[in-house]
Amino acid sequence: MVQKAKILLVDDRPENLLALEAILSALDQTLVRASSGEEALKALLTDDFAVILLDVQMPGMDGFETAAHIKRRERTRDIPIIFLTAINHGPHHTFRGYAAGAVDYISKPFDPWVLRAKVSVFVDLYMKNCQLREQAGLLRLQLEQGLPSGAEANGSKEPAGLLAELSARLAAVEEQAEALSKQLGESADAAAVATAAHLERKLTGLRRALDALEPGSSGGIVRQASGD
Repeated sequence: MVQKAKILLVDDRPENLLALEAILSALDQTLVRASSGEEALKALLTDDFAVILLDVQMPGMDGFETAAHIKRRERTRDIPIIFLTAINHGPHHTFRGYAAGAVDYISKPFDPWVLRAKVSVFVDLYMKNCQLREQAGLLRLQLEQGLPSGAEANGSKEPAGLLAELSARLAAVEEQAEALSKQLGESADAAAVATAAHLERKLTGLRRALDALEPGSSGGIVRQASGD
């Protein structure tokens, strides 16, 4: 069963959070509210998020300070942050947002369709990365246990059958990643394109490791699977 991605919505105004939920509900993902920077940081201690929508102007810890804390933590530093602001102070203010680690900076009022499309891209990338980690974990488990014992643990399948199953699962992820890359090819979002490229590199490394398990191949199997 595919787990839903979590999206963190951070804004001190309840009506803004309600509006964001209305816009993003069509994505059918898990929306998590936080009414302050401090509350957002607490949520990030226990849950993994695909993307964070962060209001810039909040009492106490503002969006810039909250983003700085997020980027300092190893667990959360790679989570995409989209800044939302009702005030546009010009290029300098926007640059400060990007310098704080944001992948996008959107001024209110924003187009709901555009916001939903941007969030959808990062949710897709997050889901593909989750699938990749699952496939990599399964492959490493088989390598650590050895194919014969791994075969027994998976319904007494022969090694060749296990390889075929792993290859088919990986192929499905590769196909989805390729489709996503084509979709991003028309996008100007450099952060999303870079993330997709990183995903493709990881997929290539996993495919090479799997190919090394084929009969007749030799050398460095475990190292290829775990070193990328």
